[in-house]
Amino acid sequence: MMNGAASYGQSQQMPGPGIGYPPGGMSQPPPMQNGFDPKHGMGGGPPNQINSNQNQYQPQPPHAPPPMQNQMSNGPLGQPPQPSYNQFNNQYPPPAQPPRPTPPMQNPMSNGPTLPMVGQPPQPPYNQVNNQYPPPGQPPRPTPPMQNQMSNGPTPPMGGQPPPPQPYNQFQPPQQINAYQGQPQFNGPPPGPPRPGQPMMGPPGQQQPQYPSYPQQPGPVGQPPQSGMPGQPAYAQPTQQQPKRLDPDQMPSAIQVMQEDQQARGGLFVTNTKGLLPPLVTTKFQVDDQGNSSPRFIRSTMYNVPALPDMLKQTAIPFALIVNPFESPAKDEQPIACVDLGSIGPVRCIRCKAYMSPLMQFIDGGRRFQCLLCKATTEVPAEYFQHLDHTGQRLDKYERPELLRGSYEFVATAEYCRNNVLPKEPAYIFVIDVSYNNVKSGLVNLLCAHIKSLVEALPSHTPVGFITYNSKVHFYNIDPTLAQPQMVIVPDVADMFMPILTGFLVPRAEAASSIEVLMEQIPAMFGDTKETDAVLGSAIVAGTEALKASDRAGKLLTFHSSLPVSDSIPNAKLKNREADRKLLGTDKEKVVLTPQSTYYNNLGQECVAAGVSVDLYLFNNSYIDVATIGQVARITGGSVNKYTYFQADIDGPRVIGELQYHLSRPVAFDCVMRVRTSTGVRPVDFYGHYYMSNTTDVELAACDSQKSIAIEIKHDDKLTDEDGVYIQIALLYTSIFGQRKLRIHNIALSTCTQMADLYRNCELDTIINFLAKQGISKSVDSTPAALKDSVINRCSQMLATYRKHCANPSMPGQLILPECLKLLPLYANCVLRSDAVAGTAELTPDDRSWLMYMCMTMGVNVSVHYFYPKLIPIAGPGITLDNPTPVRCSRDKMSDEYAFLLENGVYIFMWVGSAVSGEWLQNIFGSSNLAQINVEVITELPDHVNSDESLRLRALIRSIRTERQRHMRLTIVRQRDKMEAVMNKFLIEDRGSEGQPSYVDFLCHMHKEIRALLNQ
Repeated sequence: MMNGAASYGQSQQMPGPGIGYPPGGMSQPPPMQNGFDPKHGMGGGPPNQINSNQNQYQPQPPHAPPPMQNQMSNGPLGQPPQPSYNQFNNQYPPPAQPPRPTPPMQNPMSNGPTLPMVGQPPQPPYNQVNNQYPPPGQPPRPTPPMQNQMSNGPTPPMGGQPPPPQPYNQFQPPQQINAYQGQPQFNGPPPGPPRPGQPMMGPPGQQQPQYPSYPQQPGPVGQPPQSGMPGQPAYAQPTQQQPKRLDPDQMPSAIQVMQEDQQARGGLFVTNTKGLLPPLVTTKFQVDDQGNSSPRFIRSTMYNVPALPDMLKQTAIPFALIVNPFESPAKDEQPIACVDLGSIGPVRCIRCKAYMSPLMQFIDGGRRFQCLLCKATTEVPAEYFQHLDHTGQRLDKYERPELLRGSYEFVATAEYCRNNVLPKEPAYIFVIDVSYNNVKSGLVNLLCAHIKSLVEALPSHTPVGFITYNSKVHFYNIDPTLAQPQMVIVPDVADMFMPILTGFLVPRAEAASSIEVLMEQIPAMFGDTKETDAVLGSAIVAGTEALKASDRAGKLLTFHSSLPVSDSIPNAKLKNREADRKLLGTDKEKVVLTPQSTYYNNLGQECVAAGVSVDLYLFNNSYIDVATIGQVARITGGSVNKYTYFQADIDGPRVIGELQYHLSRPVAFDCVMRVRTSTGVRPVDFYGHYYMSNTTDVELAACDSQKSIAIEIKHDDKLTDEDGVYIQIALLYTSIFGQRKLRIHNIALSTCTQMADLYRNCELDTIINFLAKQGISKSVDSTPAALKDSVINRCSQMLATYRKHCANPSMPGQLILPECLKLLPLYANCVLRSDAVAGTAELTPDDRSWLMYMCMTMGVNVSVHYFYPKLIPIAGPGITLDNPTPVRCSRDKMSDEYAFLLENGVYIFMWVGSAVSGEWLQNIFGSSNLAQINVEVITELPDHVNSDESLRLRALIRSIRTERQRHMRLTIVRQRDKMEAVMNKFLIEDRGSEGQPSYVDFLCHMHKEIRALLNQ
């Protein structure tokens, strides 16, 4: 792997993100009727035998519906531990008990204990210690035995008999527990599909709609109670129809978790505590860097690392970091400080070469410092010496970012540069395919019309250059002293060289007039071309040679349209594998997902050696083999962008919009990253777009603010709480202004000896990001079935270990979920259903490869919405756009008289219900008749409609695109149109069109797997 073998694999050969295609039985459970006696506890025992924080509910009237089996309960979150209760009992108690004992209940399925998080502020009003969701109030009569009840919080009314409102979320010390309420309401659709958190109701006796689900299992799971069975008392109340499926609204909700975290942890996050769990990536917060890097730069899968390797192995929780080294701080946060120590350069540890940081401890009156990574002591250079105060801190600590902040930069000296020479400003070269396809589609005209304005996003001194190619390669001299630009042709593409000594790379401000003239000439020169060949490999070699001749790093923005089939360079010629599309989703899919040639892999390595990064913009109308040609972008730290069936009038704004994002974002060039760790842990694998020529240095020809790298950490030795786990990530790079710098990120994690401490300090979004990247990297060496089993088995092991070691004994088949991982079943299902991980033959091989490349560079803030899309109501009764709130990603939340936006960072769909107000349609589209709106050609909302609703909706779409840094094409979907089937694929909580399990189905399957592990 060190030599860059072509693959999506980890280490230096990992490819990146990947695809794109569009635009282009149980029912509602009644209340649980098992309870406890406040005087005698569960089953009549003494009070100190209560297994979890108890609370009392208002009793329901005697006409409450009968009990049901297999009801799932969602429990209280985030409430601090209550006195006299077991902190690690995750079983949620039933409600108030009638004055007689309740028979035993077998195998309920509930959500496990919420563990208090180190250093976190108080959570919203629910129980932080108890993670098992309680059922609702208890009718004042005895309850017959119930088997395998999945209790999931407040049970919706059945048969049209709504009970009086229950006092949820009212704190009643000392015995209060708050029911999990599912999705909060958004004032959405009235009866019909339920609003978020609204129970599904119908007329008396009406059965809820049937949904496919996993077959019911014998024994504790899946046995509905039957009235009148031997051994069960008769019910006093009228018999009601038996439930057939679990209510999805009673499952843990991603939207609710995000909203609760925003309420509890939005605001200021101070990084002065070791092992402090950060807010979720979806939470809006500000970071005050006081010694640990912002979670915008580094997120760990765990913030309490097990002291023993065996504990980490037993839990199956991955220990990894997701690093976005050049992410931009939020608007009101401190910028990264830069330290210039002059000729002495950065101060470093004498043994491990770690850079000066808050992890260093000064001793001997400030004359030496001890490294917390390797424990070595190093003499302080005389120029850097400072006395210590009475606490052992340097007197200038608060004046030096490297002693105070977790993230900062050093100005590098010449010894950190290539050939010990300070670098020049990096350059941008536009490499444009001018063959027939790109000319006919209008791409060449589009680019030439906008390049002059696009390059203005670059600093004025940044050199720019231009290459065009078809069967030959053309260089352009844009020296401003010339009367007009000159073209130089290199016909022998197999032996490429740089034909222009001066005038090819010119600072963009000086070359403004020449660029304008050239952009007028290129469309005229190639407007009538009939050439279909486009020598992609030779064009990339040409750009690399130009940058090498100028002795500078840079980026090639390459616009290409067809499969390389030219015989000019035999190794670069590729075969059409489109016929193998049917292999996707089968055990042989790696045949079309692995590169068919090593040429582009080797070319990428040559580019990295020269500090050249390649971004590919692909405009294909047929198979182009993204899996193979994308290797040059993967290895060089570039990106793959695909616009299939490009039409300038429809897709032009999207292409130009994304180029604006790409040219305006921060970029580091010619980077080398090294990860240093404290004793007992070490980095072992990397996932992302990069190259490694040795086992320690990660080489990136370029890295921008949207690129992340996953780093897997191996636990080698016993850790101590006093030592902790310290990690320093150093990146040596050249800035856009030509300065050689070192960017340093430091993170300190705590250690633990109890599994409960590990589980309460996990970061699920980071775990999912890592598992997805690891799964994609292994997909080319595995089979889809093996990959799916691997993810399910690992997730099941995480939850089974928690159930076995951290939860007090309870019913054998009860599902208990740790608070930090309660969405693990949902997110695991999302990953396994995503096109990047499990795309089937309905995708093209190019689409699948594109998405795989894309996912490999996604940061956690992007992947969380890619795997669980946002569904935002934008029109309908009670809906305003003042503060649009997402709802659960399910069709149950959509109704005819509403409109929604659905986005996942790759696509934006606008779904318009058939009964949406004509006034709203008029205010958005300029027509009140939905059938008359030509949705197939609309990719942007009409800008001639200036109603308040239109302005707000367009602003919302702009904000989404800006946040994602991608100009996603807007696809309008009318209810019951053919495109609705494409959009439904992204309603991830529902069953898929090809039988992919729904959230409820997958949760039941996970429960079965966990029980099997526990029974081993």
